[in-house]
Amino acid sequence: MDAIRRSLLGQLARLSAGAALVPLSSLAQAGINQQPTRREGDPTKRYGMLIDLRQCIGCQACTVSCHIENAAPLGQFRTTVSQYEVQHQESGELATFMLPRLCNHCENPPCVPVCPVEATYQQQDGIVVVDSDRCVGCAYCVNACPYDARFINERTQTADKCTFCAHRLEAGLLPACVESCVGGARIIGDMRNPDSQISRMIQEHRDALMVLQPEKNTLPQVFYLGMDERFTTRPVAEPVGSAVLFHDRRLLRESLAGSPRVNLR
Repeated sequence: MDAIRRSLLGQLARLSAGAALVPLSSLAQAGINQQPTRREGDPTKRYGMLIDLRQCIGCQACTVSCHIENAAPLGQFRTTVSQYEVQHQESGELATFMLPRLCNHCENPPCVPVCPVEATYQQQDGIVVVDSDRCVGCAYCVNACPYDARFINERTQTADKCTFCAHRLEAGLLPACVESCVGGARIIGDMRNPDSQISRMIQEHRDALMVLQPEKNTLPQVFYLGMDERFTTRPVAEPVGSAVLFHDRRLLRESLAGSPRVNLR
């Protein structure tokens, strides 16, 4: 895990200020496939999201608001909050913990180079989107995503996913999930702006931030605060829950574990 930690800290170190943030040249060093040229979007910005697991209460307001905003088919979602029952090994006490999931808008997205018609592409602001007019529904990108964040829209028969509500960002609005978050757990912003809330939080919590499956070398731009690194590399198909620490008979959400019910030492 030390190598993973060093890799993430190295990535965060590039998020210091100005145009030096997440240089596009880093794509040339990616180990997946050669990434197509980015297009559209504001090249002066790099959007990312920070999710504070300590603040998520599992109300599913983000899931519902996203579903309405983006008119997803019934039963298909661009973002979800998984809820897991966690059991403390010693006391036997149970608790429910939350893991918000969405597209990670990776700096090195594996879903992009596999698209045979370049319907999936990355904007210059880092947001990964799908051109539904070009998409042929082959699902290559769905299979390539290590975060299970894509699906084939039953109505359009094209790939669908979270886009950080790019249409709202362009209009100066927050994504639907961020705007509706009751606990204020989701923070989105321009990481190239050192004065943005997300930049300040990244700076403040630099050593505590984690990403899902860092060993995939996708460089996710969705950061989790309150995650234990022991649980970041669970297989995609496995449910991911939250680890628990007990202190003064109170539950402190600290991390993610790997099954709906997890026994903790």
